Amino acid sequence: MIWNSWNDFWAMGGYGLYVWGSFGVTAVFMALEVVWVNNARAQALSQVASELAAQTNSKDWS
Repeated sequence: MIWNSWNDFWAMGGYGLYVWGSFGVTAVFMALEVVWVNNARAQALSQVASELAAQTNSKDWS
């Protein structure tokens, strides 16, 4: 496709809303995935640390 101006580029032959909307939605979900994975990792590390601390404390009392 040949674009004669930036307006033509952003309009994408009449499909600009669909094209740029798709890019936007994809970018939002990719960002949410990164946040979700980081939260899950932090929760897993916290759980492992608390289990390790509980295990260490139970050995001290044995």
